[in-house]
Amino acid sequence: MGKTYERIDGRLRKFIESQPIFFTATAPLADDGHVNVSPKGRSGTLAILDELTLAYLDFGGSTAETIAHLRENGRITLMWCAFTGPPTVVRVHGRGEPVFRDDPRFAGLLALFDPSVDGAGLRAIVLVHAERVSDSCGYAVPFMDFREDRSLHSEYFERKGEDQFSAYCEGKQYIGSSIDGLPALPLPVPPRTG
Repeated sequence: MGKTYERIDGRLRKFIESQPIFFTATAPLADDGHVNVSPKGRSGTLAILDELTLAYLDFGGSTAETIAHLRENGRITLMWCAFTGPPTVVRVHGRGEPVFRDDPRFAGLLALFDPSVDGAGLRAIVLVHAERVSDSCGYAVPFMDFREDRSLHSEYFERKGEDQFSAYCEGKQYIGSSIDGLPALPLPVPPRTG
């Protein structure tokens, strides 16, 4: 039976930190806008900052729907599923905000992550302030074994380097604006501070 929680601590925190993948869900305000769900899974790119605040590193690679939706309305849900162990699904509903590379907070937030996860292609840090924390059964979630992180994403952006990253973003569709035309990633990509 599902339950809501006042904060992310103890068992919930341990569960979240042990999952190799999580999903983000956002949507624009427009009734005909596109809902977005994205997988996030590079090890070390999620941090629980306190009992009601999480952050994750947002790298380039596909579109910038999450950033656009957060800039418009701030609504976000994060979800983790247990693919091993007891069947559990945890959701954090909250307000999110992209912290871009030229924001004075960027360097301080980045310092909260393991330095080995930083690299070319990092375009923002997404802060999430939890408003509702809940779990539910994961009876329908299949068992799956985690082997290892894929290295293709980081290798691809390391080959591009910082100099080519901004040009890459400017040349890709749905980065400066979303599928629905909302402002997304500022272009040219802001330089890194700190």
